[in-house]
Amino acid sequence: MKKVVKVKDLVIGEGIPKIVVPIVGKSISEIIEEAKELEYIDFDIVEWRADFFKNVTNINKVIEALEKIREIIPDKAILFTFRSFNEGGEREIDEDFYFELNKKVSKTKLIDIIDIELSKDNNKIIELIDLAHNNDLLVIISNHDFEKTPAKDEIIKRLCKAVELGADIPKIAVMPNSAEDVITLLDATRIAKEKYIKGPIITMSMAGKGIISRLSGELFGSAITFGSAKKASAPGQISVKELRKVLNILHTNM
Repeated sequence: MKKVVKVKDLVIGEGIPKIVVPIVGKSISEIIEEAKELEYIDFDIVEWRADFFKNVTNINKVIEALEKIREIIPDKAILFTFRSFNEGGEREIDEDFYFELNKKVSKTKLIDIIDIELSKDNNKIIELIDLAHNNDLLVIISNHDFEKTPAKDEIIKRLCKAVELGADIPKIAVMPNSAEDVITLLDATRIAKEKYIKGPIITMSMAGKGIISRLSGELFGSAITFGSAKKASAPGQISVKELRKVLNILHTNM
């Protein structure tokens, strides 16, 4: 039996894929400006990409920024993400600080979902998941390949490993070098959803070639997609307005 996960008033894992929009400001003033602009955007979850924040190594500043985001966006789910440089993020921090940052943020009650990278130490991941769950957070475990699309079996293996570690939602994003790569990602998504993973998953093929994967999640099994308000946080993101329109068209006619 398939299961869904719930956060605030959202049910993730059924119906139209939920839309995540990123905040990527470098300063608190830029973050506040981006958050205020989201009032006019039809999105489901806001992702704060903290790796863009110039003061991210100051945890007090991080919490201050989160307080501002929550004040401006009180009713939407907030996803906290520090994306490491080797996974496509803006900067690198050492692994000990990565976990310290995520633990401190998890305890603030200011966020609803946290992203943890699959490439980190397994024992530390499990410890952070336990802390997040104890603070009523959903956990996404993510993996990114900005060079290629792994084989279908490898994509499925990584998604399953994330679930085995305790993820509520496993995520993988890969780079296509051909149309065949996009098909590989889509079929891996279908197989993982139909055969191996009961809960929601997130998959995407990046850049221009992979745009179809951001639109077709309801058919192939990806429960969340990412769109941009003003600035994209990854290659291939399209505007939330266009994304919502296409998702609705597909849903209505599916």
